[in-house]
Amino acid sequence: MAEYVRQPRKKYCQFCKEDSKYIDYKDFGMLRKYMTDRGKIKPRRVTGTCTQHQHELAVAIKRAREMALVPYAVPVVSNRIDRKSRG
Repeated sequence: MAEYVRQPRKKYCQFCKEDSKYIDYKDFGMLRKYMTDRGKIKPRRVTGTCTQHQHELAVAIKRAREMALVPYAVPVVSNRIDRKSRG
């Protein structure tokens, strides 16, 4: 058995590191980093943000959705063939 088990590295809050005053909802390029490809908000354990900044981030993403800067949901593109259209 392996005696050495690699410990996961602790993620640090990017906003605390940069000493950000607030999270801008108009910066949709930055907001996309904290969203999945489907448009959902990534959880705190994935992004590594602190509780306060995760809450501010969620509010900023929701505001950007209201202003139509980022989509609520992205349609799923599937390459499956419908049974009805086959014959």
